[in-house]
Amino acid sequence: MSPRRRVRFATRALLLHLAAVALVVTLCTGVYLALAVQQLRAEAESTALGIARTLAEDAQVRAAVAAISASDDEPDAEALRDGDLQQIATDVMARTGALFVVITDDEGIRLAHPLPSRIGEVVSTPFAAVLAGREVVDWQTGTLGESARAKVPVRDDSGTPVGEISVGFERNGVFDDLPPLLAALGLTAAGALALALLTFLLLRRRWERLTIGVQPEELVALVQNQTAVLDGVGDGVLAVDQDGVVRVSNAAADRLLGLHDPVGRTVDALPLPPVVRDTATGARDRAEAVVGDRMLYLESRAVRRDGRALGDVLIVRDRTDLIALTERLEAVRTMTSALRVQRHEFANRLHVAAGLIDAGRVDDARAFLDELVSRGPVAFPVTGLDLVGDSFLHAFLGAKGVEAAERCVALRIAADTQVIGTVRRAEDVASVLGNLVDNAVVAAVAGAREPRWVEVSVLSDGDALVVTVADSGEGLRPSDPRPHADDGSADSVHGHGIGLPLATEIARRSGGDLWIIDSGGPDHGAVFAARLGDAVDPAPRVPKEDR
Repeated sequence: MSPRRRVRFATRALLLHLAAVALVVTLCTGVYLALAVQQLRAEAESTALGIARTLAEDAQVRAAVAAISASDDEPDAEALRDGDLQQIATDVMARTGALFVVITDDEGIRLAHPLPSRIGEVVSTPFAAVLAGREVVDWQTGTLGESARAKVPVRDDSGTPVGEISVGFERNGVFDDLPPLLAALGLTAAGALALALLTFLLLRRRWERLTIGVQPEELVALVQNQTAVLDGVGDGVLAVDQDGVVRVSNAAADRLLGLHDPVGRTVDALPLPPVVRDTATGARDRAEAVVGDRMLYLESRAVRRDGRALGDVLIVRDRTDLIALTERLEAVRTMTSALRVQRHEFANRLHVAAGLIDAGRVDDARAFLDELVSRGPVAFPVTGLDLVGDSFLHAFLGAKGVEAAERCVALRIAADTQVIGTVRRAEDVASVLGNLVDNAVVAAVAGAREPRWVEVSVLSDGDALVVTVADSGEGLRPSDPRPHADDGSADSVHGHGIGLPLATEIARRSGGDLWIIDSGGPDHGAVFAARLGDAVDPAPRVPKEDR
């Protein structure tokens, strides 16, 4: 996102935030103001009612009102202006700050009033309900304006209403406390807005620090792109942060590494081989490993943004099919090389026979051909190869002998070799046996012993095939890791990459295994063994001419 777009986004976010806060503050202020007004009204009404009740219970007031109401004569207004009731009402008004205190008789005629000229007149507001014995509290407009007033009946000794007491408080007086309250609310609202602005800026700063400056709009695009990329590739992707916690793992990574819901867990807590764990945390850049029955290529890449290290991303590629195909092609290449050698030697023999015939030495040619027939097929440079009766093993070990001879290493077959039956699953046998022989040849070439040799023993055990391979090399050093370990490691001579782990996996897949018999001795190097189940058909093959 460009700097201009970032500023525009930040401004829009700030305005939206302030608008939301202002709306909330306005609503709260309005509700609080309404409640405050309601409370002031209630307090004024309650005060007016309390004063009216107290005055209506005053014995002097009750007696005076009862006497006037019982008289058949009209109340004397002049006398009332200077009378006791007017004096009492005036004193109450002075003490309580009431707008008015009005006393009437049973006909609503004023016996006391703040305006003496109004005494002797009928009140301007309804009074029938009060003279019926009920108390009335309300906001009404009279000769003195709108006020909160309370009306209470005055009763004689028998309890009969004989007049009323009306006490009111001026509207402006009731809401005298409202302006300071409004000022306090305004200051509170302004403080809330300022606090909201400060909080927004702090949260925005923390957000940008946590998201490394990525804005919400960019986060949406990142999530969409991540989902599309991670679910659209066949490779596994495992992202680990600086604390070793898995943050991203796509379905391919879960499947290839055998993980279940790894996100949020540390790499150390996951059931991973050590080589995978080291590569995931960046301790290794590249590695190869066997996980389950899959051969995996691992690549680790460090992730940085704006100079800040964020963690590592592990790329997991499945190479099982490719490596298996490579091993099969290697077996085919070996067999092809053997056929090439046989063809070359057979052509040489034919040239010799043809030369003898062309020279007229028919008897010598016949003797030469008889010798070939008696000697059999082309001889491989493998001592004891005749002990191997299976045609596939015979040709395969012969071809390996030719390759070993080209590197000045003698391949020989051990005297205890015995295979009863016919080899099946030739591809697996070629992969395991070929890998062991190739590694042994490398070890013999790297060793100092002379002559250089590799010895192979092949035995059948029911339907299983057991092979041992020894060499004249220096053997395994004590510091070397086990070359057939599941983490794909190997010593510096016996195997590089994932050949031995693949051979181990193939052997274990058939119920067998691959292991070390001897790490080396004074007269020989390392001795490896492998057992492959269901690799031999115990039934002997019957030649066609005998069927």
